[in-house]
Amino acid sequence: MAVTFDLFGTLVDVEYPSDPAETVARELESRDVAVPDDWHVAYGERHVDAPAGAEVPLPAHVAHALASRGVTVTGNVVRHAVVAAFDPDVTRRDGARRAVRDAAETGPVGLLSNCAVPELVPKTLIRAGLRGEFDAVTTSIGCGWRKPHPKAFEAAAAALGVAPETLIHVGDDPATDGGVEDVGGRFVDVTETPLETVASEIGAEQ
Repeated sequence: MAVTFDLFGTLVDVEYPSDPAETVARELESRDVAVPDDWHVAYGERHVDAPAGAEVPLPAHVAHALASRGVTVTGNVVRHAVVAAFDPDVTRRDGARRAVRDAAETGPVGLLSNCAVPELVPKTLIRAGLRGEFDAVTTSIGCGWRKPHPKAFEAAAAALGVAPETLIHVGDDPATDGGVEDVGGRFVDVTETPLETVASEIGAEQ
């Protein structure tokens, strides 16, 4: 048995930009990129033909959105702009670190997070005081698949050296985190089971 935790909305709360397209645009302009007049339309369009459930890194999406309007950007300018646009304040939820440490007493413990922004997950873990608490950290931008796709959970299980059906995944969203049930694992919903009692729920599985 192994336990994986979702990050955003489960272990931490973050302040996201209220208008991501506008925030990205300002960061691009600060790097001398000519942002198209219809940027909000371009940002909202699909530009990368990826399989269902696959993660499209946000810098790739932004670069393709710019290219669709005839704007070509070289180097790492787009990546730096996206990283800067998503640099949130982070608040660790009550009981989060204790829940992770208690889970670690039962077996391997990992993180499985949907995140299309480079550097955001490790930065968040540092700011929340959770760096080094996990045996493995799996992100959608790293493995290429977003929860609830089975391949996301399979990647997290492989990183922990266990079979997917042995996973207990702790999260806040049945529509995404609940996908662990499709690989034979178990979902623990923190909106119903507070972090303070997650350890007892996990212990009941042993």
